Amino acid sequence: MSKNKGSLSQRLKRVAASVLLIITGFWVAGIVLFAFLPVPFSAVMAERQIGAWLRGDFHYVAHSDWVGQDDIAPWMGLAVIASEDQKFPQHWGFDVDAIESALGSEGERMRGASTLSQQTAKNLFLWDGRSWVRKGLEAGLTVGIETVWTKRRILTVYLNIAEMGPGVFGVEAASQRYFHKPASRLTMAEAALLAAVLPNPIRFRADAPSGYVRQRQQWIMRQMRQLGGEGFLARNHLK
Repeated sequence: MSKNKGSLSQRLKRVAASVLLIITGFWVAGIVLFAFLPVPFSAVMAERQIGAWLRGDFHYVAHSDWVGQDDIAPWMGLAVIASEDQKFPQHWGFDVDAIESALGSEGERMRGASTLSQQTAKNLFLWDGRSWVRKGLEAGLTVGIETVWTKRRILTVYLNIAEMGPGVFGVEAASQRYFHKPASRLTMAEAALLAAVLPNPIRFRADAPSGYVRQRQQWIMRQMRQLGGEGFLARNHLK
């Protein structure tokens, strides 16, 4: 009996190791391929879509339209940097000061400690929610994309997969849905409004902004000006 239990344990360990190896290989391949190929969908998109089907909601469609950085108004990249990660051009994937100040806190302060690189890694490869396991995997994947991708590529992928409303992923889909025009024609105010909903795009709506979202939009626009406007992206090789 003991021998059978030991044999079963060994088999389970081998299966777990094989599954882990396959997942790791998938992540490595994704990091390499998506350094230059468009991203067809993200893990969070898949999670949202499957969740909707399981709830019996067959009207929900996780939608995105990939566009290159040259087809996104510079205001949009500047808006997400101003609102989410002002040290993005300088750091190596992690904002140590923000992490230290956010330890032990919850909610939006914790999000403030998460850089655009970390959010990109999580959105692309992992699931939504909070756990130390997910944060550990996120850290490893962040190192991977920071090593293989340029900052410009990280920003491009982030802008194409970020959730900006129910079923709306990426700046092109959001621009078409809320402003009826391509992302290349977004104004400063429109870009700031889209960035303002990012902390919680299900609760906050770009098509029906609350007073809080409007206040946040104005704050983001002030930050964009303080960073130096459109010239900020060019100076940091993000345009």
